Amino acid sequence: MKKIYALSVAACVLFILGAAYFYFISPLSKSGEKPFSVYVDTDDTIDSIYRQLTPHVRSFQLSGLKTLERHSHLADNLRQGRYVVDSKDGAFSLFRRLKNGQQTPLNLTIPTVRTTDRLAAELGRRLMVDSAEIMAALTSPEVCKQYGYDTATIISMFIPNTYQIYWNTTTERLLDRMQKESNNFWTPERQQKAKKAGLTPVEVITLASIIDEETANDAEKPMIAGMYINRLNLRTGEYSKGMPLQADPTIKFAWKKFELRRIYNSLLSIDSPYNTYRYAGLPPGPIRIPTVAGIDAVLDYTHHNYLYMCAKEDFSGTHNFAATYSEHLQNAAKYARALNERGVK
Repeated sequence: MKKIYALSVAACVLFILGAAYFYFISPLSKSGEKPFSVYVDTDDTIDSIYRQLTPHVRSFQLSGLKTLERHSHLADNLRQGRYVVDSKDGAFSLFRRLKNGQQTPLNLTIPTVRTTDRLAAELGRRLMVDSAEIMAALTSPEVCKQYGYDTATIISMFIPNTYQIYWNTTTERLLDRMQKESNNFWTPERQQKAKKAGLTPVEVITLASIIDEETANDAEKPMIAGMYINRLNLRTGEYSKGMPLQADPTIKFAWKKFELRRIYNSLLSIDSPYNTYRYAGLPPGPIRIPTVAGIDAVLDYTHHNYLYMCAKEDFSGTHNFAATYSEHLQNAAKYARALNERGVK
């Protein structure tokens, strides 16, 4: 009799343990389901979380999560954030993370966009914070000054790498993080290279933004950087003192016409500080967020005596360089003929 009783108790215990494992510990996700994210915003309720989960999880395991929620105060204490559910997560594991606010950081890649509004839009698309709030901060002279920039140079702080960051980060925490990453990027070695070139870090990024607009060919970027530095005469060399930068990408930026294929003389009259045909030196700030390759191209620019460049007539994306204006005119004529033959306006 005692043996039968013991077996019955053991069977009950095994049943309870099995049920507990099935409902609370076994994987929530359906077989073959890839990891997915659950987002908890300020307006979310426990029901909206269940709606996010329903297409991806097994019904019995979801019942287990609901059971845990009913016996806790989870519904009244939801923590904002992004929670990734993978193949190993059970109901109890997810419940505990939701209750404790143990969210999963995301990989945020800073995009190499051309304008501040595009940067704000891209960040707002990836993060909980509204793009309008980010835009307001990036265009606020007071906010920019707090970080050591102005509204034209603040995007210099955004180094286009990939960072782990929480989805519900605030605008202030985002800017603090970008300042920290920028400081980390500008190592003593990079700062020394910038100083040797006669440039500040912001000026390096500004020049890199122009070079990135000139070509996508990373191998050629140090050559272009050397040419522009020759024009700026920042090397204490004997090159063309006071020569305007005359960078076509700055004209596109001034007009906000990034689709332009040809820069005609009629476009050079625009009265904008970004018109480097009209105003000497670098523009007030970057004309895009440059790539790291573009930044390093300026820091490791090629030393040569070229002052001019023109896109090659084979449309390879590379350039013909010239030391004299007469040689440059010959290169420009070849490229103009090629454009005309292709009907490029």
